[in-house]
Amino acid sequence: MQHSDLMILLARTTPLNQVKKKSEGMSIFLVDLRNADSKRLIVRPLPNMVNHETNELFFDDFEIPEENLIGEEGRGFRYILDGLNAERALIAAECIGDGYWFIDKVVKHARERIVFDRPIGQNQGVQFPIAEAYIEIEAANLMGYKACALFDAQQSCAAEANMATYLAAKASWQAAEACLQFHGGYGFACEYDVERKFRETRLYQVAPISTNLIFSYVAEHLLGLPRSF
Repeated sequence: MQHSDLMILLARTTPLNQVKKKSEGMSIFLVDLRNADSKRLIVRPLPNMVNHETNELFFDDFEIPEENLIGEEGRGFRYILDGLNAERALIAAECIGDGYWFIDKVVKHARERIVFDRPIGQNQGVQFPIAEAYIEIEAANLMGYKACALFDAQQSCAAEANMATYLAAKASWQAAEACLQFHGGYGFACEYDVERKFRETRLYQVAPISTNLIFSYVAEHLLGLPRSF
């Protein structure tokens, strides 16, 4: 937000008591941040544990010109969801990349680290967690490709994008755990970069969507269970 010129804003344009569903009656607008009144739109930076710029936004009688409407009025939530599916597929790909990074890093270390006259990678206690993490990453990658293929074909991919995000975030974290564990104390040293990536990849089980929300989506929309919230 501190470095952006434009923002897409989702806002309710039809009162809640006049729509059948909560997701109806919302629209998206293009906001020019360069001309925004700083008293009516306040941006507050949120320092955090990873290298992601994060901000809180506060709106107070903030006005947007009618001509800034994107698409049809009242269909904004549908537009946002379509974009979120692409975002989740993209986040899955990022997690997959992180996972491969951890695997490459720990495999190299396991080959080169000699303890008791043999590389630690010769021990099954080291091999198996790394191999398991690699398998999980490969499987998550396939779901990610499926989500992307459906999106490119302009077909529904909400389920696949959600599942890809969950699988990739989980697989990346599993690989991160193995990488840090088998680097031992060196894993906490900044020069190896493991501790930095370890912190960063943990984010994706929380944001941009919590794994619990993915579970809720799958339970309701794929398994037909009652909505939980």
